[in-house]
Amino acid sequence: MDEIIQENLARKITIVKDIANDLQQITTEDLVNNIMDVENSDHDVEMNKKDEHMHDHHNQIDPELNVFFVPKDLKVGKIMPIYFSKKDLSKVPKFLPKEEAEKIPFKPEKLPSLLDFFSISKKSPQAKAMKYTLEQCNFEPMEGETKFCATSLESLFDFANNMFGSNSKFKVLTTTHVTKSTVPLQNYKISQVNEISAPNAIGCHPMPYPFAVFYCHSQKGDTNLYEIDVEGENGEIVHAAAICHMDTSKWDADHVAFRVLNVLPGNSPVCHFFPPDNLVWVPLAAKP
Repeated sequence: MDEIIQENLARKITIVKDIANDLQQITTEDLVNNIMDVENSDHDVEMNKKDEHMHDHHNQIDPELNVFFVPKDLKVGKIMPIYFSKKDLSKVPKFLPKEEAEKIPFKPEKLPSLLDFFSISKKSPQAKAMKYTLEQCNFEPMEGETKFCATSLESLFDFANNMFGSNSKFKVLTTTHVTKSTVPLQNYKISQVNEISAPNAIGCHPMPYPFAVFYCHSQKGDTNLYEIDVEGENGEIVHAAAICHMDTSKWDADHVAFRVLNVLPGNSPVCHFFPPDNLVWVPLAAKP
């Protein structure tokens, strides 16, 4: 790795290396992969292998898969099991400043030198997670998709401005626990449903890496966005962001969502809740 990078990032990388030690624990949850699988249905070779393994060895649904539903479920009073992941935000990797993040190579072919730079063993789970992120971020976008991996907060805003227009205003939807969360999976009752009208939106998913990386993309097609308030059987309240993909005709027939919902490709929309650390950027309508 270039000596200039070593000199300019010395203090930052000391912190990043500490975070990298927890990389596998905090950013490679199955839930992240399941949501990524939904959002990238043409890039799911690895997930299909994982799903086949799960299907062969588990008769019950993985608890983390209780994020999928169909549009008819969106009724006030509806009760259903939902998994909202819990994560210690104090251990989540932080963004580097843009000028420093851009000096660090972000290509799969640079993985060996990156592992050396971050002092990560080449055969470790952390190395596998980094390889996954680099590959996902460097896949060609699907037809009708615009994608970008943000390695800094500045680049995240730049991508949103490029998508919506430099003078556009936008808001960020996310899933938040209104009350303190004690259990990740329980039965929730829907108390309010608000459909968000937006011509396009950007979904951003955190990826496993020593510093913060968000996989952001916007897909043309029939999708509906929602803000949903739910109350758990223990009294917990969650304000959740969710999306429904209305056209699933081109999805892989082995997609895990179809098994969870017991539906077929093209016969039913597939909806899912966003985990609390995912972001959905929505443009605000211009005032007349």
